[in-house]
Amino acid sequence: MPVTLPQLSRRDFLKRAALAGAAAALSPSSHAALFGKARDVHTVAFFSDAHIAADTAATHLNCNMAAQLTAAVNELAARPLPPGNIVVNGDLAFEKGLPEDYATFGKIIAPLRALAPLHLTLGNHDSREKFWAAFPHDTLQQKAVPLRNVGMFGADHANWFLLDSLLLTASAPGELGAEQLKWLEHELNFHFHRPAIVVVHHNPQFGAVTTGLRDTTALMELLARKAHVKAVVFGHTHDWRVTQHESGIQLVNLPPTAYPFHIKRPCGWVRCTLAKDGAEFELRCLDVNHPQHGEKQVLKWRKD
Repeated sequence: MPVTLPQLSRRDFLKRAALAGAAAALSPSSHAALFGKARDVHTVAFFSDAHIAADTAATHLNCNMAAQLTAAVNELAARPLPPGNIVVNGDLAFEKGLPEDYATFGKIIAPLRALAPLHLTLGNHDSREKFWAAFPHDTLQQKAVPLRNVGMFGADHANWFLLDSLLLTASAPGELGAEQLKWLEHELNFHFHRPAIVVVHHNPQFGAVTTGLRDTTALMELLARKAHVKAVVFGHTHDWRVTQHESGIQLVNLPPTAYPFHIKRPCGWVRCTLAKDGAEFELRCLDVNHPQHGEKQVLKWRKD
């Protein structure tokens, strides 16, 4: 099942841009600057909750979602040192994951494909079938968990495990399910030699679960048993917050790229830089005057 869009060569990128207008997020004069940059293999850029509608003029909660994502893409593309990997963590589409939503989303994120491998996870406003149909030719096929969008990628200081918590499109709660948890445990057992970081769209929700991950308890009990699991990164709540589970696992709540649920909360993207014993998560607000713009959370991993 598709989860990763490989980095494009200059030739392939410009060919697709010419055919589909796929590089609309950047001016034509900027295309050449996307290529030939060395990547920082220790860094991952995170976008979450983009909520892109087919119409680039569409707004919600006084936010133009396409403009927000375009601004985030432009900022990342302009940085002198691209990240080693880029993750867009769910709710790629606006409400119901329509084919036209993914077509617009694909055009906006196209410049990112010139920078680094691009990993896409799904949220409750996505549709697996329509998402798969939107990216049929150049996705990494993962068939370990039937009808789920899972995968992993490695870096020098950590392995990243991408999960699929989409339960029902346009219904808030999410769920991993027994088969996906079984796959995750198998992969964690096999890849035990580096710290592990789990990425999922829905937030772990403790107590009565109304909008978050319904099998939070099963997930966290599994992760707590694996000492090399250091953090869980998630979105869904449209908030930016870092807390710690009782096991010592760090819980990183990504901000939305689109609209915040509360007007004073930040929106933007996050730059994660890995070290041997932890990571730094830096908030990049689209409003550079936001008081939290540039805020850094320096995390130390729990001991093995």
